[in-house]
Amino acid sequence: MDSAPLLSVVVPVRNEQDNVLPLIEEIHAALAPSGSVKWPFEVVYVDDGSTDATPAKLAEAQARFPRLRVLRHAMSCGQSTAIWTAANAARGDWIVTLDGDGQNDPANIPAMVEIALAGGPGLNLVAGIRRKRQDVWLKRISSRLANGIRQKMLQDGVRDTGCGLKVMRRAAFVRLPYFDHMHRYYPALILRGGGTLLCHDVNHRARMRGVSNYGFWDRLWVGVTDLFGVAWLLRRAKRPIVEYER
Repeated sequence: MDSAPLLSVVVPVRNEQDNVLPLIEEIHAALAPSGSVKWPFEVVYVDDGSTDATPAKLAEAQARFPRLRVLRHAMSCGQSTAIWTAANAARGDWIVTLDGDGQNDPANIPAMVEIALAGGPGLNLVAGIRRKRQDVWLKRISSRLANGIRQKMLQDGVRDTGCGLKVMRRAAFVRLPYFDHMHRYYPALILRGGGTLLCHDVNHRARMRGVSNYGFWDRLWVGVTDLFGVAWLLRRAKRPIVEYER
């Protein structure tokens, strides 16, 4: 494995036993096609207290893929905390976040990394925007409603913060204020910290295996509750202009 990875692909999972191996294979196919590695990378999975065969499948995957690292929460702490755990353990300069259910397409990662690396020192986030979402109607409606309310209040300029596929500068991520459900607000929090972001259209796929761990109320009412806290953070943020250092 590369001693100093540029990329850390971060994947939170809970009870995704049937998706572990297929997704890890796709990640390696996207970043090391035919064994050729363009950017040194690692893959960091966090098992968020799974009660199925997910730990066994991750152990099986580690035997095949030496770039894979696995951390486990003793009990489920939620998606945001799992990402936070992985990002803090990551060794790469850039974090690539990816949902563990297989709906994000790893084939989109290289184009997003190219954008991130070409964006200059101020670019801290490339956010995926899902094209032609392959979800049930209730999930699409709840997400559209939550995104509309969020955009109205936060003015972050991103129409789909629910897409799990994002490329973030790790140094910027670790400076973000930590709270549960924060993954819905990465764009607003990055802007609050003085960084810039770009959006990139990505593929979205139907879930082929397993069941969703998140429902209507998770996406709407919990998100709306957190929204007021994030709005408060944005109002209280100050970014000084440093004129000189002696």
